[in-house]
Amino acid sequence: MPERRRILDIVLDESSVARRSPEVEHERAVALFDLLEENDFHLVGGQPGPYKLNLGVFEQRLVFGVLDANDAKLRDIVLSLTPFRKVVKDYFLVCESYYAAIKKLGPSQIEALDMGRRGLHNEGSELLRERLAGKIEVDHDTARRLFTLICALHIKA
Repeated sequence: MPERRRILDIVLDESSVARRSPEVEHERAVALFDLLEENDFHLVGGQPGPYKLNLGVFEQRLVFGVLDANDAKLRDIVLSLTPFRKVVKDYFLVCESYYAAIKKLGPSQIEALDMGRRGLHNEGSELLRERLAGKIEVDHDTARRLFTLICALHIKA
């Protein structure tokens, strides 16, 4: 992607983050790494990138703080958490089952849980894209990685 459509740095508001399991921490780290390696992110009607992104939860709202490469604030995008609660809750439940299954079940059961986990992940990323429409444009993979980070903020469902 051209620099004008890229996130070059992302910071999770650690005050928004609840205690994380090692598995969730690993997924967060992988999502951050992958997101910074490859992403497509554009502030609609705003200055072209590259961008820096601060992601956090404030007063039960998801906040995307978008900055330019020199840390000048471009815009805050604030989204209600309500539409995300069910998919995040379901995603966490399936993830817990998946991580438990890895330790004691066979490959076919693990694969079935993984398919369910990926389906919920896709549902959450599409919801994120819908909620960001007209504000921020992201491709499918960027939305998936951002959804992982939203989950890592451990939204209480």
